[in-house]
Amino acid sequence: MTLSVRAAIADDAETILGFIRGLAEYEHEANAVAATAVELRAQMMSGAPPFECLIAEDGTNPIGFALYYRSYSTWLGLPLLFLEDFFVDEKHRGRGAGIALFKRLAEIARERGYRRIEWRVLDWNEPAQRFYRSISAHPIDEWTVWRIEGDALERLSKEQRSDLEKGESC
Repeated sequence: MTLSVRAAIADDAETILGFIRGLAEYEHEANAVAATAVELRAQMMSGAPPFECLIAEDGTNPIGFALYYRSYSTWLGLPLLFLEDFFVDEKHRGRGAGIALFKRLAEIARERGYRRIEWRVLDWNEPAQRFYRSISAHPIDEWTVWRIEGDALERLSKEQRSDLEKGESC
């Protein structure tokens, strides 16, 4: 196996979408992917792309990816790298692609002065958790991810301040 990791380009949009779909299928959410290759390509070609992506290859065959973006820690007062999606095709796992992707992410974080890499992992995903622990990552158990979306987001954006203050405890 000739393993390499490279930065994705706009022409990789279809490949990236394939990995996104592979990850969604692995996470039992195959129908949740709304992104399209056209959208990903346009975003990657924009003046301020919302994400960057690495692609692991065996020769010229894409076998995995890491999609990330810059985030910020107010406590550190520094930017950080947020890993949104990480996936290696199942038939290529255990052969170094995941470690190669994380090594490159760590190099990027160091080069840019980022002090941390963060990501989320589903509670049931024990194989991923074992891999992350093997590279000395650790869970932040005292935090819970919260989300507002869809109809609830729409309603909130239209509510009057007085309606919001009724339930406010902050």
